[in-house]
Amino acid sequence: MIRLSFAALLMSAGAALAYPVTVQSCNRQVTFEAPPARAVSNDVNLTEMMLVLGLRDRMVGYTGISGWKTLDEEMREGVAELPELAERYPGKEVLAGAEADFFFAGWNYGMKVGGEVTPDTLAPFGIQVYELTESCIHLGPRPRSSMADMYADILNLGRIFGVEERAQALVEGWQARLDEVTGGIDHSAPLRVFVYDSGEEAPFTAGAHAMPTALIEAAGGRNIMDDLEKSWAEISWEPVAERNPQVVVIVNYGDVTAEQKIDFMKTNPAFADIDAVRNDRFVVLDYVEATPGPRNIAAVEKLVAGFRGN
Repeated sequence: MIRLSFAALLMSAGAALAYPVTVQSCNRQVTFEAPPARAVSNDVNLTEMMLVLGLRDRMVGYTGISGWKTLDEEMREGVAELPELAERYPGKEVLAGAEADFFFAGWNYGMKVGGEVTPDTLAPFGIQVYELTESCIHLGPRPRSSMADMYADILNLGRIFGVEERAQALVEGWQARLDEVTGGIDHSAPLRVFVYDSGEEAPFTAGAHAMPTALIEAAGGRNIMDDLEKSWAEISWEPVAERNPQVVVIVNYGDVTAEQKIDFMKTNPAFADIDAVRNDRFVVLDYVEATPGPRNIAAVEKLVAGFRGN
């Protein structure tokens, strides 16, 4: 059997005709003259998007995972052949030193507005950037979070890397699975839901522009902080108590376990009158399920079961 190398495949007539391609990345249009061959992704959910598209052989590494999170067996296997170039946010020199030609990241997902690593600061090194759609809120107003945000990222990555058919098949499969999972849900009286990410003195939570808002709505609930015009933000406990969530969604990652977060809420007298606490209604989502990525449909399935009390 003759096996063509990736480089040889790129020289095929079909691949040549497919480029250049232009995609929308936040407030920029980015044109790719050829598919990236030395890509780097930041964070566990963005890395999974690359892996589910079969792009591991186009990657030279990943960043921003072990500094905050641990990998489950599926993810460990997926990145086993790749080095982690930085445990947290990478510097310009790290990406340039890896001879990267592409960085899949987002604002507060590997890049900071006005920080060292941005599309502009990486351009002189020949590194192009595609920005996670959810994170575009950090650059200015945009529509609230929706499942379409994650689909758009997968489809854009498909175009960038020349695997459009694979990307389209994934999105169509997820849409069909979501329709099946959410069929028959009554959205007329949504459950009140609070997303508890971290923090005891002041909770870090999901606002209108974070993926959990879309997941909760798909499952038949309403994020009680969906009037917060941010993605992820620190708030006070007062509005949580006032809005009295019927369910609390725990985002599980980091040094404080989901069980410890639940115990904190259940043993704190200030939360004793919150419906979710009184009725012991907590749903745990792993970080990789609560942020945009391939596990979002499984997250909706968990939420549907939790909202139904299963």
